[in-house]
Amino acid sequence: MSKSIHEAKLAEVIDHSDNSASFIIKPLFSGYGDTLGNSLRRVLLSSIQGAAITAFSIEGVSHEYSSVPGIQEDMIDIMLNLKNIRVKSHSDKPVDLTLTKKGAGVVLASDIKLPADIEIANPQQIICNIDDPKVTLNMHLIADTGFGYRPVAQITEEEIHSDMIAIDAIFSPVLRVRFRSDKTRVGDDTSLDQLTVTVDTDGTETPREAFEEAAAILINQYTALAGSTRVESAPTPGNVDVNLDDTLSLPIEELNLSARTANALSNNDIHTIRQLIELQDSELKDLKGFGTKAYEEVKEKIEELNI
Repeated sequence: MSKSIHEAKLAEVIDHSDNSASFIIKPLFSGYGDTLGNSLRRVLLSSIQGAAITAFSIEGVSHEYSSVPGIQEDMIDIMLNLKNIRVKSHSDKPVDLTLTKKGAGVVLASDIKLPADIEIANPQQIICNIDDPKVTLNMHLIADTGFGYRPVAQITEEEIHSDMIAIDAIFSPVLRVRFRSDKTRVGDDTSLDQLTVTVDTDGTETPREAFEEAAAILINQYTALAGSTRVESAPTPGNVDVNLDDTLSLPIEELNLSARTANALSNNDIHTIRQLIELQDSELKDLKGFGTKAYEEVKEKIEELNI
C-alpha cells in the first residue's frame, strides 16, 4: 500500500559558532512545525550518546567528605569541577585515566593523561589548586559512555573500583535545544510551516552531527512501526504540474516581492524570473538601488520556487 505526502527539506544551516547552529526545515504542512520540533528536541536532549567522568579517587583520601592536604578545594568542589569536564570517548567500555601533578599550582583537565580513544573538549577546566609545593596529587579517574543523565544511585559496585567515589554523570553532548515554527509560503499556498531548530553542544560533537543523529534515531523508531506501508514524496505544494520553462518565463511580479524590491529590479532591466536566477550573488548585490534587505527577500523567494 502506497500513499503520498509532501517531503520537507533542510533548506539552510546557519552556523553561529563551532558549537551552535540553526537548522531551517521547510516547507512543512500546517502543524508539522511543532510536531517535528518537539520530536527532534526531545531526542536531541535525551538520546545522543556522550561520555563523562563517572568516578575518581585521590591517593590518601578515603571518602568524599575528607579534606585533601595541600589542596585549596574540598572533595565536593573537586567533584563538581570533574563533572564540568567535557569528555569524548571512542570506546564503548569504561576507560581508566590518571593524573599526576607535583608542586604548587593549578590543576587543569589538560593534566589528565589521555589514551588514544579519549579526548577532552575543555582542557582549561580547573580541577583544583595545589597550595603546598611539596604535595604530589595522584588521581585515578574513569570515563564512561551513556545517554542523558545518570545519578550516583544507578552506578553499581561492579562498574567502579571499591576505593573510588562515584559522580553524577551528564553524558549528553547537547546543552540546549530551541525551536520555532513560523508560517511560510510556496506559490499560492500560504498555510505551510517553517521550522527553525537551534542546537548548542559542548564541543564533543558538532551541532550538525547531533542533529543528524537525532533525525536518524527518529527514522529508525518510526520505520519499525510502519510495517510494509511506504509513503511517497509528493511534489512541493504550489509547484504541482508547473513546467519549469513556463515558471522561468513568468514576470517577477509573480514572486509577490515588495514594491521597492520589484521597482529596483525593473529599473535594472530585470523583468522575468529567468533573468533573475541567472544573476550571480555578486551581480545581484551590485544592482543599482538594491540593498541587503532586497537581496535577502529575493533569495528567499527564489528558494521557495524549489527550482
